[in-house]
Amino acid sequence: MNYFIADMHFYHYQLLQPNNFAPRHFGNVDEMNQAMIDAWNKRVDENDRVYHLGDISMRPQNTPTNEETYDMLRQLNGHMTLIKGNHDYHALFKFLAKRNELLSDGKPRFEFEDVGSLLKFDHHQFYCTHYPMLLGKVDKIINLHGHIHHYSVPIPENINVGVDAPERDYLTENLPWGSPLRGEEILEMYDKKKKDLADQIARQQGK
Repeated sequence: MNYFIADMHFYHYQLLQPNNFAPRHFGNVDEMNQAMIDAWNKRVDENDRVYHLGDISMRPQNTPTNEETYDMLRQLNGHMTLIKGNHDYHALFKFLAKRNELLSDGKPRFEFEDVGSLLKFDHHQFYCTHYPMLLGKVDKIINLHGHIHHYSVPIPENINVGVDAPERDYLTENLPWGSPLRGEEILEMYDKKKKDLADQIARQQGK
């Protein structure tokens, strides 16, 4: 099964401070890191694939070492397609590639994408990128993205799958914070966001 997530920002202690961009209410960064690991491993097994849409780890003024980031990723179940975010570096991807390993199904733990991935799900196409993309008029193409944390693009076809994404509030199931998302949940978010935005326009027009 495929899952999707973005902007985990392991080690990013500044997100624990009061902020509107990505408020994370933990006592310390170790609690935050462990919450994301636990939420991931509760859903994902060793044969699943998670598309991580950028920004694995960050620690302002003292960037996590490649070894520290590798240590976090090795605690996560399954295969990962890592799409480069603005806080990811080619040096990290090269470090991970040299230490890539085959899991029990014979496939490597890590795959890497500089720009994005395109895959099909239930008659839709998921265009997975770090930055939100303005795709124009599309039919059954949904841009899964991260980067903007607790903010949302007011276009139904742009679905923020980040850890802090407000679109997660559309889900019927109250997932643990930091959970990767399944394709069915992406479509639920899309359908409800589309209706919500249409209702907002109707109210503005006095209908």
